[in-house]
Amino acid sequence: MTNAYRISRRIGIDAGHRIRLHGSKCRNLHGHRYTIEAVCEAEHLAQGGEQAGMVLDFGFLKDEMMEQIDAPCDHGFIAEIADTECLAMFAPKEQSIEDFRTGLQQEIDAKGFATTTETTLGTKLYVIGAPPTAENLARHWFERLAPRVAERSEGRARLAKLIVWETPNCAAEWPAN
Repeated sequence: MTNAYRISRRIGIDAGHRIRLHGSKCRNLHGHRYTIEAVCEAEHLAQGGEQAGMVLDFGFLKDEMMEQIDAPCDHGFIAEIADTECLAMFAPKEQSIEDFRTGLQQEIDAKGFATTTETTLGTKLYVIGAPPTAENLARHWFERLAPRVAERSEGRARLAKLIVWETPNCAAEWPAN
């Protein structure tokens, strides 16, 4: 969009992950203090109602970011469905890893991700279909948040990009334009 109004909101979450095929230290289990920034834009501001003069109420954007990103991922572990060895650590003792993975895969097929706390330690687990890199998380969370931004703005605003900082010095964004 040209000549658009633009707003942004940041949240932070703490989560563990590993990059299964990485050739160096990111192959190990580790965690990050992720900072996630959502950038929204609209050609016109709301003309009436509680969002009058706004692209999207910052509180609405925060609520959606907390529901779509923070609630399922903060203080949890983000895994790739193909990471059988990692998922085996989370599988409940009374369930085979094959059955555990099958259930997670069915949930991913249905909604793009799987989440559970029915794990060996009761740990929050969030599983996606791709390696949980900053790049993949930026796209994944963008795809979850974009329809919520459109709905909460009554179609006036769009999510322009989502930026994921894995560290204070390293970030990925989707889309990159």
